[in-house]
Amino acid sequence: MQLPQIRLQSNFIRTGLDIKDAVQKIEQPSAIQSIEQPKAILEIQTTPGKLSIDQTKAREDMDLKNLSKRVEEFVQLGYQDWLDGMARRSSQGQELRHIEKGGNAIASLAKQNGSKPQKQFNVGWIPSHFSVQIDYQPAEVNIEATPQKPIIQAETQKPIHEYTPGDVNVEVLEKNSLDIDFINLFPEVTG
Repeated sequence: MQLPQIRLQSNFIRTGLDIKDAVQKIEQPSAIQSIEQPKAILEIQTTPGKLSIDQTKAREDMDLKNLSKRVEEFVQLGYQDWLDGMARRSSQGQELRHIEKGGNAIASLAKQNGSKPQKQFNVGWIPSHFSVQIDYQPAEVNIEATPQKPIIQAETQKPIHEYTPGDVNVEVLEKNSLDIDFINLFPEVTG
């Protein structure tokens, strides 16, 4: 016996996708900048140093005196020698005047006047210590600096943006289908 049957055969739809990617391009131009730094205002005031060296005493110690000093010393020395000579002659005259009192006044005076006095010498420094006078006033420097602010100008640039949207195309490669068959619906008559 054959039973009636319904046969179903189906095919699913087959699709194909054609995809075009989106393209995006972004470019950011640099900002336009202008920076200027003015120089600082600088004021410098200098008082020069002063050095004074007085070597008059050292030159005098080495017997390198100027003319006026030498003349002054000669005047003083001559005056002192004149006074010493007057005092010596007066005292020797007194001795000779009292010759009758005894003693050997003429021999004593001859001995005094005939020999030079002994020179005295000791260790010394020429020129003498600290004979050069030095006076120094250091220089003074006053510095005033006034800084200047920088001048900055900046201009921003808009970004350059290019965009091409993507696209998707869908196509049907094979349609869906459904086949229905009926088998043995009507029994066959044999006969």
